[in-house]
Amino acid sequence: MSESRAHRSLVVAGTGSGAGKTTVTLGLMAALRRRGMTVQGFKCGPDYIDPTYHKAVTGRPSRNLDSWMLTPDTVKEIYARASRDADISIIEGVMGFYDGKDPLSNTGSTAEISLLLDCPVLLVVNCQSMARSAAAIVKGFQCLEPRARIAAVFANKVGSDGHYRIVKEAIEQECGIPVIGYMKREDSLSVPERHLGLVPSIERGELGGLFEALADRIDQTVDMDRLLELAQASEPPVVPEPRLFAEPSRRYRVRMAVARDAAFHFYYPENLELLELYGAELVYFSPLAGEPLPENVQGLYIGGGFPEEFAERLSAQAQVIDSIRSAVERGLPTLAECGGFMYLTGAIGDTQGRSYPMLGLVPGQVTMQTKLAALGLREVTGAEGNFLLPAGETARGHEFHYSVYEPKSELPHAYETKGLRGVKKDGCLLHRTVAGYTHLHFASNPGIVARWLECCEAYGQ
Repeated sequence: MSESRAHRSLVVAGTGSGAGKTTVTLGLMAALRRRGMTVQGFKCGPDYIDPTYHKAVTGRPSRNLDSWMLTPDTVKEIYARASRDADISIIEGVMGFYDGKDPLSNTGSTAEISLLLDCPVLLVVNCQSMARSAAAIVKGFQCLEPRARIAAVFANKVGSDGHYRIVKEAIEQECGIPVIGYMKREDSLSVPERHLGLVPSIERGELGGLFEALADRIDQTVDMDRLLELAQASEPPVVPEPRLFAEPSRRYRVRMAVARDAAFHFYYPENLELLELYGAELVYFSPLAGEPLPENVQGLYIGGGFPEEFAERLSAQAQVIDSIRSAVERGLPTLAECGGFMYLTGAIGDTQGRSYPMLGLVPGQVTMQTKLAALGLREVTGAEGNFLLPAGETARGHEFHYSVYEPKSELPHAYETKGLRGVKKDGCLLHRTVAGYTHLHFASNPGIVARWLECCEAYGQ
């Protein structure tokens, strides 16, 4: 980051899920962009949907900051690296400010990220149906972790200008911090209920009108000059020398095919950047658009997404299916995560009982449910034969899906996952492919990258 550019940062935290963090975050980002500022977005925790919103507003990839999946130094490096040419970093929290991996500590919470990066916090409070009680809520958040810098409050879902004044006076008197703005209860200005099917519409620009309207409202009801003062002019955390993105001891001559379209697009940006750092040339293709596997590639990465939304179209792409199936069967070193894993199975069944044939490499099919099948952080331990994560090696990631896999026959498990509900064998190994529901974050174990590319190089020879 250049000497001349002052940098500001702000964590947008909520009192709980549904407080309005995302709406406020997007409104602030849009309003700051209008001022000609370069805005860098971040999201606490393993989430793909909110970062997609951030990118649509800021024009820059948003990054996940997760203090459980990644070491403190890695979190700082990802933050500093992405922020170095931005005027302000806006970090959207997850759940409530103190909610994370452990109910007895700050581990994995937005609070932990704010302390780690020494960022001021804008606390979004749902003020619906309360007045002076809002001050008690803010006071509680201040007292639980005195080291956290709750710099200001945003009063969300107030009923009127008069209601806002009451809440503001109470909080400022009792808590000694400013209430810098508000939004009224207006359904038309709330972000749609977040689900995977939203992502293509975000990327097509269909929510541009909402972002503009949010910026208008923020400009009218927020003291933006005060907000920028509170966001402190400072440098991002100093990382003396890159660790995660240090020059590798060797680079690999590999062309890696990466499926990327509306059906497959959930990738941690760092996963792709680490592959490139280690020498991989990433070649993107769209199975959904009928593009077969690119020629002369030595590896394949099929990330998550929601192939179930496009199951009929994917099923009809015979040339694509043949090109990927034959390459995998020849031993092309492949990683298929979540949506990618679903694509490799025999079929995807929807909630109406219809079934659409897929690649048929993994015996059995996945069936969609109306309720969440799995959600949470995962510690992954490799199994025998896993070329990415050898037996005993660990990495971290997360799981989020509505489908259930129904196997027809047993394949060797790829790894063991550990979550809140205990330990289970998961994923599968076939040919030279690792497939399963877990989204791995390569920054939790960069050895994955070197091992994968070494395998790709050997395959090419």
